[in-house]
Amino acid sequence: MEKKPEIEDPEKKKKKEEKAREKELKKQKALEKAAKLQAQQASSASKKGEKKNVKRNTVEEDFEDFIDPETPFGEKKKMSPKMAKQYNPCAVEKSWYSWWEKSSFFVADSRSSKPPFVIVLPPPNVTGALHIGHALTAAIEDTIIRWRRMSGYNTLWVPGMDHAGIATQVVVEKKLMRERKLTRHDIGREQFVSEVWNWKEKYGGTILQQLRRLGASLDWSRECFTMDEKRSKAVTEAFVRLYREGLIYRDIRLVNFDCVLRTAVSDLEVEYEDIKERTLRKVPGYEEPVEFGVLTSFAYPLEEKELGEIVVATTRVETMLGDTAIAVHPDDKRYQRLHGKFAIHPFNGRRIPIVCDAILVDPEFGTGAVKITPAHDPNDFEVGKRHKLEFINIFTDDGKINDNGGSEFAGMPRFKAREAVTESLKKKDLRSIICSINMSSGHHGHFGDSNTFCVVVEGLFKEATNNEMRLGICSRSNDVIEPLIKPQWYVSCGGMAKESLDAALDDQNRRLEFIPKQYIADWKRWLDNIRDWCISRQLWWGHRIPAWYVILEDDELKEIGSYNDRDHWVVARNEEEAQAQASQIHAGKKFQLCQDPDVLDTWFSSGLFPLSVLGWPDETEDLKAFYPTSVLETGHDILFFWVARMVMLGMKLGGNVPYSKVYLHPMIRDAHGRKMSKSLGNVIDPLEVINGITLEGLHKRLEEGNLDLRELVKAKEGQVKDFPNGIAECGADALRFALVSYTAQSDKINLDIQRVVGYRQWCNKLWNAIRFAMTKLGDDYIPPSNVNPEVLPFNCKWILSVLNKAIAKTVSSLESYEFADAATAVYSWWQYQLCDVFIEAIKPYFAGNDPKFSSERSSARDTLWLCLDNGLRLLHPLMPFVTEELWQRLPSPEGDYKRAESIMISDYPAVVEGWTNETVEYEMDLIEAAVKSLRSLAKESRESCITNTVFFFLFIVVERIAIRVVCFRRPAYVQCRTNPVTEIIDERKLEIITLANLSSLTVIGENDAGPAGYVVSVVNENLSVYLNVQGSLSAEAERERIRKRMDEVQKQTEKLSAKMNEPSYREKVPLHIQEDYVAKLKSLEQEFASLQLASEHIQEQTAIN
Repeated sequence: MEKKPEIEDPEKKKKKEEKAREKELKKQKALEKAAKLQAQQASSASKKGEKKNVKRNTVEEDFEDFIDPETPFGEKKKMSPKMAKQYNPCAVEKSWYSWWEKSSFFVADSRSSKPPFVIVLPPPNVTGALHIGHALTAAIEDTIIRWRRMSGYNTLWVPGMDHAGIATQVVVEKKLMRERKLTRHDIGREQFVSEVWNWKEKYGGTILQQLRRLGASLDWSRECFTMDEKRSKAVTEAFVRLYREGLIYRDIRLVNFDCVLRTAVSDLEVEYEDIKERTLRKVPGYEEPVEFGVLTSFAYPLEEKELGEIVVATTRVETMLGDTAIAVHPDDKRYQRLHGKFAIHPFNGRRIPIVCDAILVDPEFGTGAVKITPAHDPNDFEVGKRHKLEFINIFTDDGKINDNGGSEFAGMPRFKAREAVTESLKKKDLRSIICSINMSSGHHGHFGDSNTFCVVVEGLFKEATNNEMRLGICSRSNDVIEPLIKPQWYVSCGGMAKESLDAALDDQNRRLEFIPKQYIADWKRWLDNIRDWCISRQLWWGHRIPAWYVILEDDELKEIGSYNDRDHWVVARNEEEAQAQASQIHAGKKFQLCQDPDVLDTWFSSGLFPLSVLGWPDETEDLKAFYPTSVLETGHDILFFWVARMVMLGMKLGGNVPYSKVYLHPMIRDAHGRKMSKSLGNVIDPLEVINGITLEGLHKRLEEGNLDLRELVKAKEGQVKDFPNGIAECGADALRFALVSYTAQSDKINLDIQRVVGYRQWCNKLWNAIRFAMTKLGDDYIPPSNVNPEVLPFNCKWILSVLNKAIAKTVSSLESYEFADAATAVYSWWQYQLCDVFIEAIKPYFAGNDPKFSSERSSARDTLWLCLDNGLRLLHPLMPFVTEELWQRLPSPEGDYKRAESIMISDYPAVVEGWTNETVEYEMDLIEAAVKSLRSLAKESRESCITNTVFFFLFIVVERIAIRVVCFRRPAYVQCRTNPVTEIIDERKLEIITLANLSSLTVIGENDAGPAGYVVSVVNENLSVYLNVQGSLSAEAERERIRKRMDEVQKQTEKLSAKMNEPSYREKVPLHIQEDYVAKLKSLEQEFASLQLASEHIQEQTAIN
């Protein structure tokens, strides 16, 4: 049924039309007023423009006054006569570092009477360029060192570089092939090592220059390299001493071998890839992808024909060429008849014993029979030792099948051999066998049972099925790791590991502390299960192992390493010493000495770093003064591979732990929590953050890499998403501050570049604070030697009191390695207390040089200088460049007090007795609460103003329309409900008017009626504020705001009351907390009552209107 239209009441219609006309009239008047004001401003702007033109001419004439003159390298920075109007990181961070370095501010003195504080920089690879992880390390360590230096310590921060055996050799090998089409074998070992040294001198050390750009105050006079003469001497001495103590020995074991690099690699350099099913993967050296994730089953014929065959399965079928046994479980009834029997290898006829092994074999898995290749599998290696099996290596160092693998496959690359072996197994024709089996048994081809049936089997290959597996990949070359049996040198770690564990866990004599503490559990788990450390590497670049092989004239085998007994090896500091030892051992015999061609694992020399950088094994002044060092700061990812080895070697060779504290920083991820990867396009170069870079520049960096086309497209898409406008120039200070602030995330840092940009903008805030101060201090200002807080104005007392607390919090946070808390404490004081409150609050003292504020002006100047001087020194360890620049611009005290030449060697701020004033802080808290409420009301008023477009101007600015809201200073009232609060507010009216931007402030009592036309906000149970916002905020909106707050207060009250009424409340809750709850409940009840009054006030005002 169609709905009839409603007939509007004529009276209501008339009233509605009148209201519409009134609204239109108001709007018209507003527009006219706006137009009038616009005309006035245009006229005023014209006059200002003329003045500006005059000024502009002046600025152009004085433009040079704002530009820093050129500073000769190493000299103190020459600054412009006038401060630039905006902070420019590039200009600010220029020249300071070279002056610091040339002035020897970073250099430690081993003869100093100051307490030592020492950090050894984790040595970056000589091949490396600065990445974001290095930047985090440098930011944290430099913060610690600068703070300790300013706190009166004899600080030493030692820089160094690691020779990075594998990485450097690969780089130079690629260079040789690219430029001269030669391999290292073409030019020989001696010439190749010379080529590497030449490369190191020309290109190595780039990262150390980049650390200077970050502001790292390292003692460059002690710079070292793990392969320089002194460090090489330390490595040799360590090897010899450990060998003579029986802690280094030679053994034949399985190692992780990289067939591309042709060397063993450490566990650290092996990354594992989980494969769920059949997967094709690219492998270096192979044109076609290689198949992984497949379990191949095949049969071995048994020596006794009547027994038939035994089926085994493997994911690496090519290794069957080196099989020397088949293992079954001793309790598996299927195979009991085969105990002690033999299978026959189908390709070489080798007899393969069937052994019983309850440790390795799970009878429920697969066929319950396991092929054993002792020379190419870690588990099989242990089986081989238990059963004294033959160890047959079937691979060459470059990953090809050797002669042990048989003539059919010799010379084939291992993964080509995988295919060839599979095909040959399919073609292999097993002898025709007549057998019988009970059809109901479910066994087919397993001949452990007594029941048989008749079947003819042709071919040894059975099937290939999907199989989950973990694939070891070398992080250096992307090659698939091949377990190979090799004679290598090992460090016995058991005893040293126990001492290292006790150092961290012994409550009576704890010598090693971990920060965060969560890593103690990891430390214990790893050291409890430590394995001996393989330190041999088949490289040419590195520390040559100081061991010589003795080839006796009557030895049957003449190849190096043919005999592995101690008599055939001598360990010495040099060849002359080795010759003497060998002559003593083999007196009267003729022999020849050949040095081991292998080099030591890079981690061996890195593990000695805290000792070797200080001159060990020599008893140097540095070693006496600075060992043990104070703290090691590094990433938690190398806790075992470097940190633990330093502790073990430091305690064994240095007689003490190498450091008393270990601070482990988080790993950096991108803003989305993803690991940084070139293929994702999310790798962040610290220098690009410091200097800024366009999106095109980011793309270009990707194009210069080695990504394939598909990865390149994906990486560029990632950059477009994350950095659509490139990366803005942030400067080193902002980057450092952001990284240190992020350390609160103890495990991973999700780095958002916009946060760095935010801190760059904050630097501009600091810059403007100093610019303001310079205009108020004046050219002739001389800072005081001290101030008397008792006679200072309220604002000055307050800022010094909160400065004291900021100093205390910052120092305590730095002492406890809570760097994010330290950064927050400094930031909060500068931003929210100095800039937002104090600087704003003292502006009336300087407005028009009013004589009545003469004393306040003088005190404000002195206090402002004190704040800036202390505040910059407080911030300096975190932001060294901008603080030096701004501190140098501050006026310097005269007389007995002589200021340090640089902020970095000035004293770090300390708490000043007499500055802390809890009463003043309480009063300012009350003032700030009132101001916050008034600002909130004003903000709501402005938002309403924009919504209703009561007043607005339209300006055409570069083809863009901007809306500008006309805001007025408004009068306000404060209603106080206690006499003490009334007194405070009455005395601090000027501060409230200034900070809340009011035209006037009236204080009224609890029983006074609230003013008409004002909105109200309840600050707390003792205080409410009223702001004049006539015509800009609806009563209904205000009532809704108060209602929401009343609901919140009501919920808090009910929750607290419920907690206090619990049966066991009085017995379980401490008395001081009960007292806090009572006070809180009373406060909530008073606030609720105040909100009710406010709501009633609005209702009354609405009724009057």
